Amino acid sequence: MQYYSIVMEINKLIVSDHLEEAYVNLLSLRLELQREHQALDQEDYPIELVNKEKDLSLLYGTLRNKMSAIVRNFSALTSCKKEQLVYVAYIILEEEKRQGETGAMQGWRDAWRDAVLNGVRDTLKKVPLDSREQNASWLAVHLGLLGKAVVEDLGKVKTELLSSYPPDFNVFETYVSCHHEAVGEHLKRLLEKVTELKDYYALLDFIIHHYPSEKIMGSSSLLPELKEDQRTLPVDKDFLNQIKDKYCARLQADMKTSLNRIIDLENEESWKEKRKPVIDEGIYSSHIDMDIWTNIKGHVQGSRRIDVNLEQKVVRSCLEELKIFPKRFESAFVEWSSPLSNSSLWAEYHISYINSFSALKEHMESYKDTCPIQLELVQKEIDRLTTSLSQAVMENFKTDVKPFLRRQMTGKWFSFDDDFLQLIRRTKTLSEQSKYMTPKHKQAFVNEAHFFVVKDYVSQLMKNNYSCKNRKNETAATKITNQWEELKEIFQDMNSSLDWLNPVGNQLSDIIGCKKSDVIRNLEPLVDNYPDIMKSHLSAVLYFRGIIRGREKHTILQRLAELKQRTENTGNREQALFSEIQAAVNTDCLAGTPFSCLSFIVPDS
Repeated sequence: MQYYSIVMEINKLIVSDHLEEAYVNLLSLRLELQREHQALDQEDYPIELVNKEKDLSLLYGTLRNKMSAIVRNFSALTSCKKEQLVYVAYIILEEEKRQGETGAMQGWRDAWRDAVLNGVRDTLKKVPLDSREQNASWLAVHLGLLGKAVVEDLGKVKTELLSSYPPDFNVFETYVSCHHEAVGEHLKRLLEKVTELKDYYALLDFIIHHYPSEKIMGSSSLLPELKEDQRTLPVDKDFLNQIKDKYCARLQADMKTSLNRIIDLENEESWKEKRKPVIDEGIYSSHIDMDIWTNIKGHVQGSRRIDVNLEQKVVRSCLEELKIFPKRFESAFVEWSSPLSNSSLWAEYHISYINSFSALKEHMESYKDTCPIQLELVQKEIDRLTTSLSQAVMENFKTDVKPFLRRQMTGKWFSFDDDFLQLIRRTKTLSEQSKYMTPKHKQAFVNEAHFFVVKDYVSQLMKNNYSCKNRKNETAATKITNQWEELKEIFQDMNSSLDWLNPVGNQLSDIIGCKKSDVIRNLEPLVDNYPDIMKSHLSAVLYFRGIIRGREKHTILQRLAELKQRTENTGNREQALFSEIQAAVNTDCLAGTPFSCLSFIVPDS
């Protein structure tokens, strides 16, 4: 009975926090059991001694649990209770000295660190955490309070605990590492609750910048005990990448929503209201490029504050989403604008988007070094869109003026100017619209319009629709000259760079209006400037001139062949006009007959 009374008494001392007295009694009991054990043969080991050793082990377990509870709850201990930590350290050191003895319990120092870690975990669990519904800034607020709790807890360790432990316990360093571990675990649990971009960002910013800053682990209140190399939170690299990946996935989803909202705003604020595009620095603008660019720029700059790795991921995510935007935008715009294709507003909108997307392409060039492959794909899509928009305007213009061009060089053309006046009016409208196009696209656009009008105007001479008689060739030549001057003036005002097209109208007019004997003389400058002119083209011009067959036609065509042979190696092949024009097939049944065979029936006149 005396033995069991001692056991019960030791247990009572442990439960009532009398650690020193309990430990002294435990040591006495342990020594007594050791003596009993040594007095027995190994083969003679009574069950009573086995039970006593179990009791001793249970008492040591109870003592360790009590010590762990004291360490774990040190923040809640009163001043007198904190003195128990001195006994905790003493007991651990004493037990470490006895590690080799029979029945000694292992892992006292590990148990102490586990208790420290659990105490830190308890502290962090008490930090207030609102739900997303309670507070939109729930995570930012919580992380701020979390950092404050860490500083306060380590501050107490520095001021209240260091004197309770011997130096070799490295108390402050241990508490710092336990805070690192507990904070890392806490952040992983928080990540499961995060769904919004700003909260992913808040986590990254806390880990990489805020935690090691002077606001938390770099706080002056923790110096000089906390060393520089202990400030950073040693999180798992995979965990950090996981947050970054989730951040970028959320960003890309938000980007898609944002870009779709841009289309909706264009529809609501411009398309439905049929509001004219704004003129910014002399060009039509929709400001779409600035909306998109500032959005992306903000995300990139924010990610750069985290680290270079995240910046690259963010740029890639933004570009991946931007790559598919031009097609979505074009689809929505075409659907809305198709019914308006005959209005000037239709063309103005097209031009404003050509300008805006071209500007966006230039803005995005700043990310060439970061993500060159993704940027190239985005630029290709933007180029495809601007080309499509430009072609739509051009095709609309061509479709609009083709009927008026087709009615040139006909019998009616001599007396009526309405068709040509309509051509001039619509071309001037295009000229006015092109003034608000960015220079980069304007030049190619104007040049294409210039080439088309010249080609189709000249093409009317190639159709054999009319042949001048009774000196009407002079009237026709005068009219062509006057009309040509008007066309030249328009395209010069539009700053077309296709100056090489300017002579063709006058040179054709010279051939049409001159005497038959002067045609050959006027032919040479035409061939010099346009070496791609073919026999079929000249035959059509001569038909319009009234030279349908006979010696004159044969001589002129023969001269053409000589001139073309002479200019074959000197002509500018890039300046191809007539090769783009199809001349009417000559249906004259004698056209292919050699002139020598016809000379006896065709008079020399």
